[in-house]
Amino acid sequence: MLDSILAGLIGWIESVITAMGPAGIALLMAIESCNIPLPSEAVLPFAGYLVSKGEMGFHAASIAGAIGCVIGSIPSYYLGYFGGRKFFEKYGKYVLVSKKDLDEADKWVEKYGDWAFFICRMLPVIRTFISLPAGILKARKRTFFTLTFLGSLIWSYILVYVGVKLGEHLDKLKAIWHKFDAVIIVAVLILGGIYIYKHIKHIKES
Repeated sequence: MLDSILAGLIGWIESVITAMGPAGIALLMAIESCNIPLPSEAVLPFAGYLVSKGEMGFHAASIAGAIGCVIGSIPSYYLGYFGGRKFFEKYGKYVLVSKKDLDEADKWVEKYGDWAFFICRMLPVIRTFISLPAGILKARKRTFFTLTFLGSLIWSYILVYVGVKLGEHLDKLKAIWHKFDAVIIVAVLILGGIYIYKHIKHIKES
C-alpha cells in the first residue's frame, strides 16, 4: 500500500513539473514549506532529470526551488508569529508541548537561532516544519527569510544536481527510497515514543 501511495505521489509531482516547468517546482516546494510533507527529495531530482534532457535550465530549476521554499514559509511563519505561542501556551498540553518546551526553545533560538534556521533548511523532514516554530519564537523576519532562501538554495542545487547525474536512471533513486520505507517508519515510531514519554513527563512537572 505504501508503495502505491508513493508511486502515485511521485507521478503527480512529475506531471506538475512537466506541465509547469520552474513555476511547478516553486509551487511544489511552497507546498512542502507550508508544513505539508511533500518530499523535496522527489521534486528536485526529477527537475534535475529534465535539466539533463535539456528541457529546463539547471540554475532556473534550483532557484525556483529556493523561491518556492520562501513563499511557502511565509504563511507558516506568520501563523506562528501572530497566534502560535498563545495557542500553544493554552492548548499545548493536548499535543504534548509544555511551557517549559517553549521557554527552552526561546533560549536555544536566542543563542543559535540564525544558524539553526539555515542548517534546518538543508535537513530532510525538519525543513518542512521549521517555519512554524520560527514564527512562534519571533525569529527576526529579514534574517529568517534570507537564511531560508540561502539554505533552500543549497539544498535545491544539491538535489537538482543528483537528478542531473542520474539522468535516464532516475528510477534507481525511486528504488532506493522504497528500500528505506520500513526503516523510516520504525525510526519515526521509536523517536515518537521517546518524544511522547519526555513531554508527558514535562507536562506532569509543570
